[in-house]
Amino acid sequence: MTTHPTPDERPRPDAEAAAREFTAHRPRLFGLAYRMLGSAEEAEDTVQDAYLRWDGADRSALVRPGAWLTRVVTNLCLTRLTSARATRERYTGTWLPEPLLTAGGGLLGAPGTGPLEAAERSDDVSMALLLLLERLTPAERAVYVLREAFGYPHREIAGLLDLGEANCRQLYGRAARRVTGPGDDGAARFEPPAPGRHREFVESFVAASREGDLAALEKVLAADVVWWSDGGGKVRSALRPIRGRDHVLRFLVGVSRRTEEGARLTVAEVNGAPGIVLHVGARLIGVAAVETRAGGRITDVRMVMNPDKLGYATRQFAAHPEAGG
Repeated sequence: MTTHPTPDERPRPDAEAAAREFTAHRPRLFGLAYRMLGSAEEAEDTVQDAYLRWDGADRSALVRPGAWLTRVVTNLCLTRLTSARATRERYTGTWLPEPLLTAGGGLLGAPGTGPLEAAERSDDVSMALLLLLERLTPAERAVYVLREAFGYPHREIAGLLDLGEANCRQLYGRAARRVTGPGDDGAARFEPPAPGRHREFVESFVAASREGDLAALEKVLAADVVWWSDGGGKVRSALRPIRGRDHVLRFLVGVSRRTEEGARLTVAEVNGAPGIVLHVGARLIGVAAVETRAGGRITDVRMVMNPDKLGYATRQFAAHPEAGG
């Protein structure tokens, strides 16, 4: 017997409109949460929590829904950051942010989400920058992300965070100095990915790795290259950074001997710049962000292999196989 929903069970027109409006804001909210948390899975959970609050809110009283949602997501992220710090202090080995596959600097959507935001600057989701944001207090990070990635004026940020405008300016100034100011050695703490030859070096690295050509690998690696691995204690990986070209080459030889059968290295855009994915079919077993010195060789490789951190990128990879071109 066919049954039909009662009037009370049918979706209300206002609920459908609210869902459509939230969907329009969702890409920006995910981008905000990801930059705040450095975790795609937690960003998704945060956006879902925001939707539950949106669904239960008196939306007729909201003059600026986008600002209201930004405030909700920011505060949810601040709460998560407080507990995340303790968890990361107990992390096994090197902690790295969850990688994302991107296209033209924008974040690719996972199945069912559609395309995510198209970032104007590819470097503001780079793994190097996300790691530097880990040095900030939660409040500094919120102010910096809202200002740098989304262009909010200090007065509006103050309203979103319930802070004075002068306090917001101070927080932003401290954050900017810690992120972009000179370090102890006088070098800049953060530089955007080197343009031009970056992809060429990544492609050369992948080709040489496939062939086991150590001489070719040596040519693309800087003498002071550093290899970072994040296995989280779930898979075998280096617990400490491997420093220096000779040490990295020996490490890669050892890794090649125990890599899963059928695994393939390909070039993909990772967090806004050409990087590397290691996969068996559509299943990712490693994603690496690569940094190059301007006009020079590969200086840093940050490889995430912890399967708990590859879920979102794996769904992206399955939905967008062209990303691993």
